[in-house]
Amino acid sequence: MRLAAPRIAPVAPDRLDAEQADVLAPVTQRGQVLNIFRTLVHAPDALRAFLAWGSHVLSKKNSLDARLREIVILRTGFLCGSGYEFTQHTRIGLNAGITADEIEAIKAGPSAAGWSALDRAALSACDELVRDHFVTDATWAALAGLGERGRMDLVFTVGQYTQVSMMLNSFGVQLDEGQQLDPALDRRAG
Repeated sequence: MRLAAPRIAPVAPDRLDAEQADVLAPVTQRGQVLNIFRTLVHAPDALRAFLAWGSHVLSKKNSLDARLREIVILRTGFLCGSGYEFTQHTRIGLNAGITADEIEAIKAGPSAAGWSALDRAALSACDELVRDHFVTDATWAALAGLGERGRMDLVFTVGQYTQVSMMLNSFGVQLDEGQQLDPALDRRAG
């Protein structure tokens, strides 16, 4: 986490106007709306568009299998220093078949032991995209097993979660109730 308190406070459920309540309806989980959405709802039209694209990236329309997609999201969130994103997707990643040891290896990146060639290439692509906004020829070639669409979906996924991380970090979105921050992502001052 970059900030110890929100710069933009999440809208309390009892303070939502009709438009905000409407845009949040699809993202209500077990009666709780996550802080990311309660924050972004300050801009309901933007949130509506954000949800459409984000839903595509997280759906079966994304040709990356769920496990690889979550590896990419977690590495991107980690590289961007987004404690919120990494926390949310750790749970999702574990449900998608990533092991606890792999969660730790994601933080170390492509040089960590145990990755398949494709996992290592995907992690390298994340590093290159976050650092330089470009996938090198060597990494592009190593991703050939994904095909054109898969390589595009990988870039789309990194792009989406880089943007998400920027918003979370800059707006100061705090963890949701009951969540614990990975100590490696505690970047709060003082």
